[in-house]
Amino acid sequence: MLNGDVSHWWHEIGAPTPRPELPGDLTVDVAVVGAGYTGLWTAYYLKKARPALRIAVIEQRHAGYGASGRNGGWLTNSITGGRERYASGHGRDAAERFQRAMNETVDEVIRVAAAEGIDADIVKGGEFTVARTPAQEARLRAFAAEERAWRHTDLTVLEAAEATARIAVRDTRAAVWHPHAARIQPARLVAGLAEAVERLGVEIYERTTVQEIAPRRLTTDHGTVAAEHIVRATEGFTANLKGLHRVWLPMNSSLIATEPLPAAVWDELRWSGGEVLGDFAHVYMYAQRTADDRIAIGGRGKPYRYGSRTDTDGRTPLSTVQTLEGILHRFFPATAGAAIEHAWSGVLGVPRDWAATVGLDRRTGIAWGGGYVGTGVTATNLAGRTIADLILEHDSEIAGLPWVNHRVRRWEPEPLRWIATTGLYAAYGMADRAEAAGKATTSPIARIADVVTGRH
Repeated sequence: MLNGDVSHWWHEIGAPTPRPELPGDLTVDVAVVGAGYTGLWTAYYLKKARPALRIAVIEQRHAGYGASGRNGGWLTNSITGGRERYASGHGRDAAERFQRAMNETVDEVIRVAAAEGIDADIVKGGEFTVARTPAQEARLRAFAAEERAWRHTDLTVLEAAEATARIAVRDTRAAVWHPHAARIQPARLVAGLAEAVERLGVEIYERTTVQEIAPRRLTTDHGTVAAEHIVRATEGFTANLKGLHRVWLPMNSSLIATEPLPAAVWDELRWSGGEVLGDFAHVYMYAQRTADDRIAIGGRGKPYRYGSRTDTDGRTPLSTVQTLEGILHRFFPATAGAAIEHAWSGVLGVPRDWAATVGLDRRTGIAWGGGYVGTGVTATNLAGRTIADLILEHDSEIAGLPWVNHRVRRWEPEPLRWIATTGLYAAYGMADRAEAAGKATTSPIARIADVVTGRH
């Protein structure tokens, strides 16, 4: 089993050809920190709208090195933190407009990929989420009832027989499905997007570490960049920047990928529609059937490293690999003999209220987007378009969505961050084990954890 080496997705397509480092001091119109989805989408839409802009993207390793090249490949319509959070502060209509925008963004990513010739193995099969215990089923049915009260959700409830006829997950009690989701190969998308922005004339400088973001200036290990606008698109690596250590908590998520599975196994699993697959456990899983017939399945594993430390090459603890392998075999017993060929981890950004945000401080010229808590593949595109509209002062509908300029307090200092995060996930794990044994419906501890983390 290959462990680390960034991700299976990058291993599949090969390491990218290194781009040049920042050659020294530079002056541009817009400087973007981070060559992941958020930074590249921002550069793409800015350059399409105003070709004369000089835009430089500064990346510490290579384009797509972070979560953009390591995630589970879910292009789905999730609003990080939930619609209710935005409805309480901005009204129900604003929250529903946000949901409609996320639905439309799934199709926007697919449109741009086709227009730019990016082959990212995209199949729009929707999102399929399964309940396997009585407690999970209760949460599923409560969730479905809540969803039906909102516009633009388009959710379908599948009873056990109908659900297993679509994807044969063992012990399925019910499932929900909606159409606003697609499977993608994440590294193919980010690599193709980087090439697309370069064709437009955007400069990408790799192997250059930004040490400090200041008003209209970046300090890096290869020189200073002056710009009228600076875009902070650093997601889980934000904690490494001077003065930003407690803005977003870096949380690890891990995946494994099986060997390609034979046709007989797929006939048994019935998973042929390109759906992305999740569940209603507290420590939830996420999975996809890849273009070359593997199952890539992920979960939180050991979610937080003391002191907000971030990983380097994605190496994953063996205990996490074993946990994910156990989930795989419980869901799909037919995979029991399949080899696990690759394991890897990535780091994502978590705001204190678990709600993503975009914005622009016109006084300093600093814009930002992130805090997606693992639901950023779609949200990054909406963030990039929104940041572009804010910088260009376009009075667009998306520039008025309720996540714009949303800010929250910083995370607590250590050891409180470590205690809170590890304690919450321990509570989730205890609740899931109790539910699997039929001993509880929903643990009171897990209910408190849901409230604290913003999941409910």
